[in-house]
Amino acid sequence: MISHVQMITRIAVATALGGVIGYERDRHGKRAGLRTHLLVAMASATFMVVSAHFVYFQGYGEGELVEVDGSRIAASVVSGIGFLAGGAILRTGWTIQGLTTAAGLWLVTAIGLCAGAGMLLEAAIVTAMGVVVQTVVRRLEGKSNALVRRRIAVVLAEDSKQLDNVEALLKQLGGVVFNIEYERRLDEKRRITLAFDVGFPPALRVSDLIERLERIEDVRRVQVENTH
Repeated sequence: MISHVQMITRIAVATALGGVIGYERDRHGKRAGLRTHLLVAMASATFMVVSAHFVYFQGYGEGELVEVDGSRIAASVVSGIGFLAGGAILRTGWTIQGLTTAAGLWLVTAIGLCAGAGMLLEAAIVTAMGVVVQTVVRRLEGKSNALVRRRIAVVLAEDSKQLDNVEALLKQLGGVVFNIEYERRLDEKRRITLAFDVGFPPALRVSDLIERLERIEDVRRVQVENTH
């Protein structure tokens, strides 16, 4: 049996390593940021420590036959994190968002379990590998850290001729358009909805963006949200 100090150290190391992944996510404005990753790593490491050592604290006498499956609690953590990670995945139209964040939570869980099992070096190396994937590989995918990703939804009046002007304005403001969705409603509302996934320079204020879009003729509604 390991000491209380060793068990607490494992949990503390897991929490710190989870914070490294969470800090990178938080810098990019993700919904699951620093606190979420800290808590997931801390919880998974605690579950691992409990799973491996709880039997020693149950007061069993010497020579009593006790059969314990130390892997059951840890295995349940892997299944349980799926529900939490699933909450980070959103579907908007044809676009799926949050998969990377969900995978990051799964990774942090693995790091917590690893540290909780006493494999601190392995946990640290996996954390470093995770940071590399989240930063270096991100650039290989063409996702610049200098751009803030936003989803812009613009509702236009029926038969509006301003479709090209909306896209042109986004580019004029320094935006990089990654995806465009178009929907024409033929029911009683009779409107056109345009949705853009755009990367903007951080200096562009949301209020300025909305104001410029609302100046376009036939614009009925504007919605702006951060994306993952």
